[in-house]
Amino acid sequence: MDLCDLLAQDGIIASLQATSKKHALQELSGIAAERTGLDSREVFNTLLQRERLGSTGLGHGVAIPHGRIKGLKNPLAAVPTLRSRLMDTL
Repeated sequence: MDLCDLLAQDGIIASLQATSKKHALQELSGIAAERTGLDSREVFNTLLQRERLGSTGLGHGVAIPHGRIKGLKNPLAAVPTLRSRLMDTL
């Protein structure tokens, strides 16, 4: 698999506007839903359930939220930067 298949140009989001971890997951869910045709609520619930198992935050403002969605045939990635850092929440 080529990186371009995983991360399309519209998957690079500069200055994502989010005021909390939950808000960031909601915004990412909407973007993923647009790219896949999935319901954004289903994507959000999947990311939130994974986050409840343990934080996907690596520290220093870096996180890798992820999850598995039944029926999704190909992996999808997005690389957002936040407009303002969510202090110690990722």
